[in-house]
Amino acid sequence: MGVAYSVGEVDHLYTFFVQWSPETIYSKHSSKPDFLRVHPEALDVIDSLLSNTASKKWEIVTVKQQNKRSSTKTNLEQLMNHIPARTQGYSWKLVYSTAEHGTSLTTLYRQMRELDRPVLMVIKNTDLIKQSVVLNPQVFGAFSSDPFKVSSYCYGTGETFLYSFSPEFQIFRWSGENSYFVRGFLDSLQMGGGGGPFGLWLDSDLYRGSSYSCNTFCNRPLSLHHDFTIRDLEVWSFV
Repeated sequence: MGVAYSVGEVDHLYTFFVQWSPETIYSKHSSKPDFLRVHPEALDVIDSLLSNTASKKWEIVTVKQQNKRSSTKTNLEQLMNHIPARTQGYSWKLVYSTAEHGTSLTTLYRQMRELDRPVLMVIKNTDLIKQSVVLNPQVFGAFSSDPFKVSSYCYGTGETFLYSFSPEFQIFRWSGENSYFVRGFLDSLQMGGGGGPFGLWLDSDLYRGSSYSCNTFCNRPLSLHHDFTIRDLEVWSFV
C-alpha cells in the first residue's frame, strides 16, 4: 500500500517537472481530459483563430502530448508514494537551482548549511544523440535523508534512494549491502558505491555527472549514457 500524499505536494512537484517539460501540458485542476481530437492539417488554422481571441482557456495538445502529460502525473504520484512518511504533508521549497544560483557545488552546500531536513535532487541532462537520433533529455535524481554537505565520511540512512523517469519510472532503494549513501567533497558529490563506480556522481561545477550500477542501491544507470552533461539541477526540501 502506498503512502498517502496531499494535493499540495503533487502541485509543487507538478510545477518544476512540467516547467522542465514544456511539451507536457497538464491541467491539474481538472479530473476530466480537457482536449479535442483535431486533424493535424487543421492545427494551424485553429491556432491562428485562438491567438486572436481574448480567451486563454484553450490549448492545442496532440494525442501524444496528452498521453505524455498523463504519464508525468502518474510518475509524480509514484515518486510521492516512495518518499518517507515523515516528510508527507509538507510543502516543497526550492533550496538550490543552477538556473537561479549558478553552477557550483560549493554554492549548493552553502544553500543547505542551515538545513536539517531530507532533500530531493532533480537532474535534467542535455539532449543525447544516439545512432543519428536525437533523444529527449532525461530526468532523474535522488532522495537523501540528509542535506548535502562536505564530510570526511559517508552519511545518510536507508531512506535514501535513487530514481529515474526514463524510459519509465524506477526507484532504487537501499540494498543493505553497505552504507555508502552520500559523501560530499569540495570537488564532487557521490551517492552509492562499494567496489566500483558510484550510483550518482557530480563534479564541482555541476556540469558533468555519471551514473553506474553500485552495491548500495543495486541500481541500473540513471542515464542512458554512463557519463552525462547536466542541463538543469534543482534541490528541494520540505517546510
